Amino acid sequence: METIVQVQGLRKTYGATVAVDDISFVVHEGEIFGMVGPNGAGKTTTIECLEGLRKPDAGTVRVLGVDPQQEGQTLRLRAGMQLQQSNLPDRMKVWEALDLYASFYPKPLDWRDLLVQLGLEEKRNTPFGKLSGGQKQRLFIALALLPDPQLVFLDELTTGLDPQARRAIWDLVRDVRARGKTVILTTHFMEEAERLCDRVAILDRGKIVALDTPEALIRALGAEERVVFHIEGNLPPAFASALSEGTRLEVQGERATVYSRNGRQVPLVVEVVGLLSAQGIRYRDLRTEQPNLEDVFLSLTGREMRD
Repeated sequence: METIVQVQGLRKTYGATVAVDDISFVVHEGEIFGMVGPNGAGKTTTIECLEGLRKPDAGTVRVLGVDPQQEGQTLRLRAGMQLQQSNLPDRMKVWEALDLYASFYPKPLDWRDLLVQLGLEEKRNTPFGKLSGGQKQRLFIALALLPDPQLVFLDELTTGLDPQARRAIWDLVRDVRARGKTVILTTHFMEEAERLCDRVAILDRGKIVALDTPEALIRALGAEERVVFHIEGNLPPAFASALSEGTRLEVQGERATVYSRNGRQVPLVVEVVGLLSAQGIRYRDLRTEQPNLEDVFLSLTGREMRD
């Protein structure tokens, strides 16, 4: 696969604060590459260095074969950018924004086609200030696609959106990749990274602490699968003693959780339901929970709140 982005030893500081601390990675053609991490982990600073909006203090960055600092104009003709703090004048109509931005590029896509493809045709005469959050984000995607870029940057694209709008945006991101584009995105949402990304870099305090496919990161964690259910009254001691070796029980009020490692001969949910039925224990809201990228994220970055 062709290398679209190559970063080696990237470092960026703001006074005494080290925002990005000697990170290296590559992005391949046609993949969705995600960067996740707590607030202040260095995600936006990293993506802005790739876009040429910030100058690194050290390291080398090559995007589509060029140095973003030395050949920023060339890069902006070949890469689409949706910034974390994107905004437009409230009175500017959707079609006006697209028509204006199209004039910036020598060979833009037809913005009328983008209106249709991104479900904005009915909003073409709507002022920006009257659009919903999801409609604004679709417009920003359209603006990023106008130069017909090889690479698209999406920075915290779905922050502040409701679940329905977020999933609609996910479909649009998949469609962008289906067009043959490479996508680099940052996100706070672990489910978003797990659903969308081919590979994920987890950043913490300016460093990459893990980088792989979501599936490989989850597998390497060795996290336990879980069966969660609610009980009426107390679980009898016989339930816990009947659980198979390597399985453990945790009870908090009416909520019971049974944990076990993967690789069992009998699925955990089959064992738990069998024991509950055999012992006549009344339960409700039983569900299984598989390890996910959020478990990896919390394991690597910790659970403490950060500013």
